[in-house]
Amino acid sequence: MTNIDLGLAGKVVLVTGGVRGVGAGISTVFREAGAVVITCARRPAEEGSDVADLEFHSVDLRDADAVRTMVDEIVERHGRLDVVVNNAGGAPFALAADASANFHAKIVALNLLSALTVAQEANRVMQPTGGSIINISSVSGHRPSPGTASYGAAKAGVDSLTQSLAVEWAPAVRVNSVVVGPVKTELAEMHYGDAEGVAAVDATIPMGRMAEPRDVGRAAAFLASPLAAYITGAELLVHGGGEKPAFLSASTADNKH
Repeated sequence: MTNIDLGLAGKVVLVTGGVRGVGAGISTVFREAGAVVITCARRPAEEGSDVADLEFHSVDLRDADAVRTMVDEIVERHGRLDVVVNNAGGAPFALAADASANFHAKIVALNLLSALTVAQEANRVMQPTGGSIINISSVSGHRPSPGTASYGAAKAGVDSLTQSLAVEWAPAVRVNSVVVGPVKTELAEMHYGDAEGVAAVDATIPMGRMAEPRDVGRAAAFLASPLAAYITGAELLVHGGGEKPAFLSASTADNKH
């Protein structure tokens, strides 16, 4: 990655949730591409983390006033904001019938509405000079998401939002989404069980493995770069080929593939 010139050197990039997991991978890729990377989250990176030395803002992205203040501080310090990667989000496992209305509302607020809030503030400062917004979405928004129903619905909303904002804010600001499948982060075993469980999930993916955080970062960097200058309103699938159809493993025919 360090040997590829993506035209991002010196660009000011904000990565929400950019201090751990997928976000840390995204932040690292942009830094290696020469960008000035700024992160934000509720809590800073762990001491000794690869991204602990990046500029950090502690902010609740569901608070519109706090988001506006953060964006204004970034522009005041750096003179502009060129790229935003809306990565912050997530959800614990909870069956839809068992979770409270308040739980579902918080999941939608974090995964959909906060992305809209950040995008609005980014667009406000980007319109005069141009910019790129990349929303990190999920395959959960494109297939059943049992146990994380409100999260899947929110991510479907993110992809719809991406298309609408791309039309409204063109041509100055490009808006795209990265639709991400399973990712092997430091929390992988919590989500998929022990090492054997992680390996079993790897085997369900055509590419033979889950994504690494940097895989998502590379996709986001491409969309932010001049190489993608004519791409807006797009969904870039980063899922290793998706999920093999369940009927293939259930079938008793001899022509399985």
